[in-house]
Amino acid sequence: MAASLSSFTALQHCFRTAALALLDLGRLVALMARSRSALSAENLFLRKQLALFQERKVKPSRADDSTRWMMAALSRLFNWRDALLLVQADTLIRWHRKGFRLFWRWKSKPTGRRRLPKKLQELIRRMSAENPSWGQERIANELMLKLGIQVSPRTVQKYLNTPGPNRQPDPKQRWLTFVRNHANAIVASDFFVVVTAQFRILYVFVCIELGTRRILHYNVTAHPTAEWTLQQFREALAGDHSYRFVLHDQDSIFSRELDQSVTAMGVRVLQTPVRAPKANSICERFGGTLRRECLDFFIPLNERHLKLILKAWVAHFNHGRPHMSLGPAMPAPLHTAWPKSTQRHSVPDGHVIRSTAILGGLHHEYSLETAA
Repeated sequence: MAASLSSFTALQHCFRTAALALLDLGRLVALMARSRSALSAENLFLRKQLALFQERKVKPSRADDSTRWMMAALSRLFNWRDALLLVQADTLIRWHRKGFRLFWRWKSKPTGRRRLPKKLQELIRRMSAENPSWGQERIANELMLKLGIQVSPRTVQKYLNTPGPNRQPDPKQRWLTFVRNHANAIVASDFFVVVTAQFRILYVFVCIELGTRRILHYNVTAHPTAEWTLQQFREALAGDHSYRFVLHDQDSIFSRELDQSVTAMGVRVLQTPVRAPKANSICERFGGTLRRECLDFFIPLNERHLKLILKAWVAHFNHGRPHMSLGPAMPAPLHTAWPKSTQRHSVPDGHVIRSTAILGGLHHEYSLETAA
């Protein structure tokens, strides 16, 4: 904040000095159009007034940069030593040398190569942050071979050393990368609470595959126990599954005996830390989506009614609802990819759009159908 304020003050000072210098130049041009006798008379008139200030020993105000520059420039047009009244000769010479140093510094400033565009700088830092094992040569080769952008590895290294908005890469594998690499082998589980029309509390148990966001299993009960929860895990992990980890919170219903029985199914139980909902963010996010897009529009009458609602919603969630985290894509699409249209904003030839209502028209699924 202080650096930006100081730069703004310096820029404001430069504009003010330039404006005053231009104003003095305009006055000089106006004086050049007057007659020589009028200028001599005005010069003598001003000298008489300055003599009065000298007799009274009035201290003049400090000269600003525009006044210094103008006096140093005008001193080249006449014999300035006889006209000095307020400043000394050494002072005027010092002003002139200072102006020459500034001019020479500006003229001798090295230009060097032009900086890369800002978007390309951000792309280099992004590629480095997303790929911890990549070096400067790998990034330069990636830009040249795949994107057609020719950048020297030394230039890439220069922008990697420059601090930017993106986080610098960690040479080790990050936890986020580890979770993504093992997402298809992790099953997350959690309980959600639903209130019926008679103010009865029901519990919804859900198991989600983290890699595909697919709902593996769900069930509803009014009295959840460890034995009932263990049976849900048996149904979710039935058969010859390929899962390695089961994730759940530290609720008392997940007892030690339950974890030992789940471990016997060939998986490892991972407990989230205390009061850390982000550690099981996929399930927590699903609970919010379930309420915002489904349960907020219904009042379940009883346990059977809630199961019917969830049956339709879970089918829509798995097979028909696009997920932005997947690309976007659907966890388990039922239809194969349809042929692409030759035109961007039109339906492929020989096909029509079909709409299917979900939960009585609360949502709709759209698909292509071959025209009759």
